[in-house]
Amino acid sequence: MKKIIHLNNNDYELSNVFSKDKKGFFSMLVIMLGFTFFSASMMTGGTLGTGLDFKNFIIAVAAGNLILAIYTGLLAYVGSSTGLSMHLLTRYSFGEKGSYLASFITSITQIGWFGVGISMFAIPIANRFNINVYVLVGITGILMTSTAYFGIKSLTILSAIAVPAIAILGSTSIFIATNSVGGINDLMNITPVDKISLISAISLCIGSFISGGTVTPDFARFSKKKMSAVLTTVIAFFIGNSLMFLFGAIGAMVKGTAEVADVLFSQGLVIPAIIVLGLNIWTTNDNALYTSRLGLSNITKISKKKLVLISGLIGTVGAIWLNNNFIEFLTFLNSMLPPIGGIIIADFFFVNKRKYEKIENVKFKSINPIAIISFLIGFSTAHLIKFGITAINVLIITIISYVIGMKLFYKKGTH
Repeated sequence: MKKIIHLNNNDYELSNVFSKDKKGFFSMLVIMLGFTFFSASMMTGGTLGTGLDFKNFIIAVAAGNLILAIYTGLLAYVGSSTGLSMHLLTRYSFGEKGSYLASFITSITQIGWFGVGISMFAIPIANRFNINVYVLVGITGILMTSTAYFGIKSLTILSAIAVPAIAILGSTSIFIATNSVGGINDLMNITPVDKISLISAISLCIGSFISGGTVTPDFARFSKKKMSAVLTTVIAFFIGNSLMFLFGAIGAMVKGTAEVADVLFSQGLVIPAIIVLGLNIWTTNDNALYTSRLGLSNITKISKKKLVLISGLIGTVGAIWLNNNFIEFLTFLNSMLPPIGGIIIADFFFVNKRKYEKIENVKFKSINPIAIISFLIGFSTAHLIKFGITAINVLIITIISYVIGMKLFYKKGTH
């Protein structure tokens, strides 16, 4: 029997969450909204706003976020049912050593998001006030790393401040933009500057956050009730993420640019934008750093303190490069992470029928080749199939590959 190491903290990197540290509906809602209230979603909203008329914008956002909500809701159920992080859950499907692949990919991508967030905050401010961008990136990275150091408790506090603040700023921006064109009727008549198809728009909605959505169990495992985990996740991804798209889109429609900071600065909201966008990026960045070191803990068994500092340093150093190669980074995310989420869903719901043995009682296989092959099939799908919605194609094919493979070659009673 393999023992799981219990670290002396409340973040449970290598074990299930104990009942005494589980959280109620409101605390979980604040955490999940803090995760999805991300400036990158506002930027995506800006792109949609300049590429679609208002009617098609609503359709694209509703469809895209509904798909995201279903995907993340399923992962939230798994996380809450087991009390395990995404990284520990992959031991059941990938095997103990095989889970290192999922953890490494997730950790690297989340460290990457941390760097992207830093650059999204630092570069516009550096340009606006003629500050050395590298100095500002360094200071921002240190500050954001410091709160991630304290784990899930600091995320709750930070999110409780940032979520209402970004809601107020976004609503103010919408009000100013709508009034500037004469009202809602005039807003709905604005012609898109750079037209995109509805399918492309839906793909953009899903792709902008499916990578982050894959790590939903890292947060949902802290929920006292499975229903609360699912509901807070669905609300965050369907309503919260939709609001962020809306906050970015309306100003972009009016101003003709998808750059969120430029729109807010042009509306006279310079100081509020700096403070609120800073807080907004901070919460999501701390979520990214938090989940990255959960993955690294699964691989290295090192405690969070060293891993947070290492992850923060890597993300800060790479921030400018990531900003300059953002499209390539996003493409990488959308092909690498959905297959992992698909395999977790397939293994829990279809192969094991929603029943996992307690992790401390399981002797895991070293590597499950079926999971590795299914992952590679899903990854290849993203690059080979050019029609439809990429993320959905990847998820469906990965799930089918894994379930068929396990039915044909899996010996019941082993993990």
